[in-house]
Amino acid sequence: MQYRRLGKTELEVSILGFGASPMGNVFDPVDEKETISAVHLALDHGVNFIDVSPFYGLTLAESRLGKAIEGRRKELILASKCGRYDLQHFDFSRKRILQSIDESLTRLKTDYLDLFQLHDIEFVDKQIILEEAVPAIQEVVKSGKARFWGITGLPVRYLTQIARESHPDTVLSWAHYNLLEDEINDELVPLAQEMDFGLMNAAPLMQRILSDAPLPPWHRSPAEVKAMQPILLDLCQSFGCKLSQVALRFAMDHPLISTTIVGMCEVKTVQENLEAVDLEIPSELIDRILTLVQPVKNRMWFEGKAENNV
Repeated sequence: MQYRRLGKTELEVSILGFGASPMGNVFDPVDEKETISAVHLALDHGVNFIDVSPFYGLTLAESRLGKAIEGRRKELILASKCGRYDLQHFDFSRKRILQSIDESLTRLKTDYLDLFQLHDIEFVDKQIILEEAVPAIQEVVKSGKARFWGITGLPVRYLTQIARESHPDTVLSWAHYNLLEDEINDELVPLAQEMDFGLMNAAPLMQRILSDAPLPPWHRSPAEVKAMQPILLDLCQSFGCKLSQVALRFAMDHPLISTTIVGMCEVKTVQENLEAVDLEIPSELIDRILTLVQPVKNRMWFEGKAENNV
């Protein structure tokens, strides 16, 4: 396993990050024992960064993860979030953030987080984030219940704007660096170098488009982007490769992104993702993929308040 420095935190995180959202049945129902075995397998093979949130499965993912890491807490860098608790339930008030950290620690069976993050900041007023949420999460860090704090969200340029004004320890961007998207490079990567915050990339499979799994009914990509899935599957198969492993390896190759977080909850998936860490993608294959996807590149949708669509 390869490790990279997570910005000014000085933490060394595995380039493959364990995204725990599927442990909360976000995509499909999964057996709890299977999720625990998946976490243990990942830890056994050097994956040391795990990211979760109370939003995932409405606290189910945190509760299951707490059971999985019991007795193994010192082996991992643990990140969770606050501010988002359901599809339309956002609360970034000081009172709720201070309450949220205690609830997460209880579910995760630990007395501290390595990283506590404001979850999907684009859904509320900028003023709330800067004037109430940021001071509150900094208060959590000062209390010792979290070592570092960060921000997460979808609109990559808005993340850049908030990071510039709030000076977080980390920024988690999702779905903006993969075979179909590279907008993270425009502003956020240069700012990460300038300010030395740890930059993390999530959703490298574009919520299953870059895999052989069926797309969830709530997927918001345009039809022409979704239509790339069977084309890319056939192309990778002709080279004897799995699309998901190629996509994951491609994302992990970005030298300025500390860790690439991909959702996992089953032993088989963890095994495949671990194999991707050592995958060498044929140069002809990657060239053909990038040529094929060029007409649909960077067709990302927007989520959040309209005024945050920078």
